[in-house]
Amino acid sequence: MHRALCLNAIIAVSLSACAVGPDFVVPAAPQTTRFTPEVTASPGAGQKFRFGAQASQKWWSAFHSKHLDALIEEALARNPTLEAAEAAIRIAQFEADAARGPLFPQINIGSASNYIYSSGYSTTTTVTQSAYSFFSKQVNVSFSPDIWGGTRRTIESLEAQKEVATYQKQAAHLTLAADVAKAAIEEATLRAEIATTRKTIGLEQQRLTLLERQLAFGAATSVDILSQQTALAQSRQTLPALETRLAQQRNLLAKLAGRNPYDALEESFELVELSLPHDMPVSLPAQIVSQRPDLKAAEAQMHAASARIGIAVAARLPNVTLTGDTGSSAFKMAQLFAPGTNFYTLAGNIAQPVLDGATLLNKQRAAEAGLDEAEARYKGAVANAFQNVADALRALQGDALAVKEARIAEVTSRRYFDKIRTQENFGTVSQLAVIDAQRAYLATSIARVRAESQRLSDSVALFLAIGGGETA
Repeated sequence: MHRALCLNAIIAVSLSACAVGPDFVVPAAPQTTRFTPEVTASPGAGQKFRFGAQASQKWWSAFHSKHLDALIEEALARNPTLEAAEAAIRIAQFEADAARGPLFPQINIGSASNYIYSSGYSTTTTVTQSAYSFFSKQVNVSFSPDIWGGTRRTIESLEAQKEVATYQKQAAHLTLAADVAKAAIEEATLRAEIATTRKTIGLEQQRLTLLERQLAFGAATSVDILSQQTALAQSRQTLPALETRLAQQRNLLAKLAGRNPYDALEESFELVELSLPHDMPVSLPAQIVSQRPDLKAAEAQMHAASARIGIAVAARLPNVTLTGDTGSSAFKMAQLFAPGTNFYTLAGNIAQPVLDGATLLNKQRAAEAGLDEAEARYKGAVANAFQNVADALRALQGDALAVKEARIAEVTSRRYFDKIRTQENFGTVSQLAVIDAQRAYLATSIARVRAESQRLSDSVALFLAIGGGETA
């Protein structure tokens, strides 16, 4: 009874003792409220920034595309990257649970059956050989009180690694949704470019037909025909490359959704079906560090590194081990549990490293340097995150102006092309001027498509930079 009480007391003391090494302190949130020297609430052209607002968890719904919503939800449910991230969390959890074992007594049951035949050697003249059996059953109990908190620091470090795995999954979740959204926008862009190119090819084909008629009446020359045929061939030449890129983009979307390329992808995307998010939530710097999963992962890495210092310090201090054995032994199996065959032993051991060639000291120094490294990486990650947000804000400000100018350029070039065609009917302009007008209209139309596409992609980039929305 007294031995049991003593053992329980030692366990209680070890669990309540202070752990050596530094206690982790969460880095202070930045005090600044801006990402750029000047704050612009509205980049223009129908889009506004709402600083301090929180994005929705399903931030992609801001593009108002049912096809995009469905594809992202499918990707989040089936993508192997997220499945691997989920498995990594389970691994980290099991390792942390396994580290808790040494906090409690370790009990082992042993059984031995021996048949012994002695050599019979003796220093006397009498030599007697004998054979006998020996049986034993025993229970071994061992316990190392966590006096210095080394075991608890190990658990703390592994729990922090589990947090790292959890935040890495959240980062993969966010990145996957952004990748699907950007891939969908690129598909819509390619479809718009293909449509514009086909429209231009149609116009050039109409003009070629007109020139062939004029040639019959002597109003056009063979040089005009050849020039227009060249322009038509050049426009047609761009189609195969665009269609190949579109097919490859569809393959990318299928892969992101967890499908194989040979599986038909029902969803298709057009720019007119993707709405530009008008109210863009922009988290403040203090919010960014608490919601961006890569920053939370870097913070958890700091926590793990801090705990490893305590592990290294505890390894340099005296270690107490308590052991106890109880059981029964006999020369015959039938007598194994007879009176007088039982035995027990109790032992205590204290071990203190004295001379190890500074091995443990250098391990502690390495752990301290590891914390310095983790802190530096965290600071770098925060700086990178703020740059991401600032770049996205700048990009959206530039995109608003670019889209406005691209639309003006497209309208102007179309008017110019229409006037050139009218003048051509009266023979007041050259064939070269018509071709130049056609090419200008094609270029400005595609530039407008690209500008609108870039604005949508940069909106996705801003959601990604702020860390998406509220985590589940």
